[in-house]
Amino acid sequence: MQDQNIVIIDYGMGNIGSIVNMLKYLGFKSTVSSDKGIISKADKIILPGVGHFDHAIKNIDKLFLRDVINESAFIRKTPFLGICLGMQLMCNSSEEGVLPGLSLIDASVNKFVFPLDTKLKVPHMGWNYIEICKKSRIFDSLDEKSRFYFVHSYYVKCQNEIDILSKTTFGVNYVSSFEKDNIIGVQFHPEKSHRFGITLFKNFLERY
Repeated sequence: MQDQNIVIIDYGMGNIGSIVNMLKYLGFKSTVSSDKGIISKADKIILPGVGHFDHAIKNIDKLFLRDVINESAFIRKTPFLGICLGMQLMCNSSEEGVLPGLSLIDASVNKFVFPLDTKLKVPHMGWNYIEICKKSRIFDSLDEKSRFYFVHSYYVKCQNEIDILSKTTFGVNYVSSFEKDNIIGVQFHPEKSHRFGITLFKNFLERY
């Protein structure tokens, strides 16, 4: 196992087992924890998530994790990867709830709303392409249009164009990943995206 202190934040909502297995496959040991002391010493942090925005924020606040997340992201500049709901939690707010997000990036989360006669079904589920908008180490060795696995009913809108890392089209052309300094969010599930996800995780763990 490669020697890095990789912490996956456990706040009771997330596809954690699949991420642990993916990292193990790549030769990296990870720690799953909600302990502030352990999180504060991480070399890399992953914030997973599946479920409702407000429920997730309530769990994070019950565990008093907001401060250590902010300190890790903004003061220690720890490389920080949010996945699916984890990406949305990094934003300011979400139409899925009323509670404030973590505000790690200036962005909001909107609900997919389509006309009744549309053939598009929500949630957006399955494989889709990403269109890379700017150069980033996280996408090294990936094709211009790589495919990832998505499951979500809400999507991110960044206030600053420069933060947008990739876009994906599903009724609207939305932000499927963002990056600002050490903060990265991906709407898709790299842990379910086969070789594309393997490359992304490998880049995050080895190039940041």
